[in-house]
Amino acid sequence: MAKNRNGDRLDTVVGPEASVRGDLRVAGGVRLEGQVEGRMDVTETIVSGPRSLLKGELHCRVAVIAGRIEGDIYAVEAVELQSGAQVLGNITCRELVIQPACVFQGSCSMARTGEVS
Repeated sequence: MAKNRNGDRLDTVVGPEASVRGDLRVAGGVRLEGQVEGRMDVTETIVSGPRSLLKGELHCRVAVIAGRIEGDIYAVEAVELQSGAQVLGNITCRELVIQPACVFQGSCSMARTGEVS
């Protein structure tokens, strides 16, 4: 899996009791344990916990998903679906890793550098 450019530092945490409605933009990395309804723009890595929920598009450099995403994922580098992850949407990335026991309903497009929007 690709390394986060800022040393795997997660600058923002959306805790398990948090619920965000609206677009969320983060310069750096994010740990998502709660719920977000809206578009997420993360300049580095997003790590979603097993009980997390995102309803909306995700734009990031790297995504490590253990929770549920209902929307499309656009990653500049890599997406990893960990065991138990659920993605209901399309994935666009350069590198995709899918662990056993995941749900992925959508399509995947493996883009070259600079093609992910």
